[in-house]
Formats: sequence, C-alpha cells, structure tokens
Amino acid sequence: MPVAGSPFSNWLERIGWARKKSAEPLGEHLDEYVTSYPSHQNAINALPGWNQAFPDDLGLEAGRVHLHHDPRILWAIEQIGPLAGKRVLEIGPLEAGHTWLLDQQGPALIDAVEANKLCYLRCLVTKEILQMKSARFHLGDSQLWLEQRPDRYDFVIASGVLYHMQDPIRFLEAVAARTDAIFLWTHYADDAAMPPGDPRRGAFVGEPEVRHHLGLAIHLHPRSYLGAWKDKAFCGGMHDLHRWIDRTDLLAFLGRLGFDDLRIWNDEPQHAFGPAFCVFARRSQAQGPVSEAG
Repeated sequence: MPVAGSPFSNWLERIGWARKKSAEPLGEHLDEYVTSYPSHQNAINALPGWNQAFPDDLGLEAGRVHLHHDPRILWAIEQIGPLAGKRVLEIGPLEAGHTWLLDQQGPALIDAVEANKLCYLRCLVTKEILQMKSARFHLGDSQLWLEQRPDRYDFVIASGVLYHMQDPIRFLEAVAARTDAIFLWTHYADDAAMPPGDPRRGAFVGEPEVRHHLGLAIHLHPRSYLGAWKDKAFCGGMHDLHRWIDRTDLLAFLGRLGFDDLRIWNDEPQHAFGPAFCVFARRSQAQGPVSEAG
C-alpha cells in the first residue's frame, strides 16, 4: 500500500484514485451531479433563464410564455400552407417552442440556427422532452449560415429576430437568397406610432441612419440593450448595437427583393416595447436573389 505523503500517493490523490483524510463526509455529493430520480424537470433545472412554459399536461416548471401555442406561428403556418415534406429554416428558435409547432406539421427537415449558447442548450432539452422528429439545432451565427451554405428552403421563419440585427438589410438579403417564402415577427420604427418623446424610444442611440440600397433610401434606428444582456434569460442579439428598420422601408425592401405577396397581421403600434407586426412575404414566382446591378 502506498505510503501517505509519498510521490506515488500524491499522484493517486491527484487523479482521484486515493482519498485524502480531509475528503468530504459520506452522504454529501458534488455540485455538478443530480441525485434525485431522473426526470425532464431535472434537465430544465440544469439550465438557468428559461422564458418558455411547457404544455400544462406535462406538469413541468420552466418559464411563463406559452410559445408552444403561439398564435403568430399558427398564423404563419396558415399562410404558407401544408408543410408536410417541406424544408424549413428557423432562425432564432429561442427555446424551441415554435420549433415544436412547426415539427407538428410533418416537414422533412427543420434547420434551427441559434446563436445564444444557453438558448441552444435549452432547445436541446425541449427537443428531448417534446420528442421532435424533424428538427436539427445548430449553434452559431445565422447570417453566416445563410451566406456560406447553398441550401434552399421552402420556408424561412424568423420570429423576434430582425430587430436584433446589426445589419437588418444584409440579413433580409441573405434570407431572400435562400427562399421564396418568409415569415417575420418584428418590432419596427415608426415616427407616427412612436413619436419623439415616447418612452419606448429610450433605448435608441444617436441619429437615424439612411442606407441607400437597391434604389431605396432605408432608414435604420440604432439601439442598445442597456445592459439587459447580463440576465441569463436574455434572448436578444449577439451585439449590443442593433438597428430597427422603418416600417414603410421594410415593406418596400421586401418588395424590391421580389416578394410581391405581402400579408400583415397583428400590427401593434402600441406594443409595450415598441411597434410590432407579423409579416408573411412570398414570391408568386421563384426569382432568386436580387443584385444591386439588377
């Protein structure tokens, strides 16, 4: 038996094969382990910051928002029509409540791209709990996914994403190169709905920017999260500085990208955090990406 304090004994202690006399008392356990009966609730509790609730019949405690029955996504599904056998790209799945709604429609594939590390892990937990069949989750920048992969999709859904983008013009152009049908739920800028002095403008920083692109003058409004990203439940963008696009300019830009079928629903100019609406945009004929020269 190795002599206590010898080099060999010290080595065994370092690799965990021998216990020092000061080891923890029997009956205690290491913090990173779960000693209760295996359960979905344990998986939920392992990750902080949940926003979404799970279906009531599962008896699970997570967040408070029932995204698994979100009327915005149900409306989007009504607009696009049957998704059975289709290819779907979901940008910013958050915690996969919307992904589950899409999965229920029987698509061939859902690629769900999430940049927030904790949100991505929560998506994996949700996938396991709700037993999704078609969803694949990817951790990283959706902008690069759109720009560096050749995939085309029958439908791209980006709920709560556009207004978090540093460059919403670049984002929309990249989406338009991958699909002929888009759903957005987004906040937007509108001086009539949110005039100067409106407290909802408090996060805007600096003066509006005007970007000239594809023959349009597009007004962008820089914003800051004002430190909200310090909360584990934060589900915004990856950069503090992000830009809201003017409502009229957003619709005009979608039209310039070839989306001639534009449908608006649930327009909320008085939304507590700023004007917001649902937009479904589809090309009546596949046109592909639009270039500056075109």
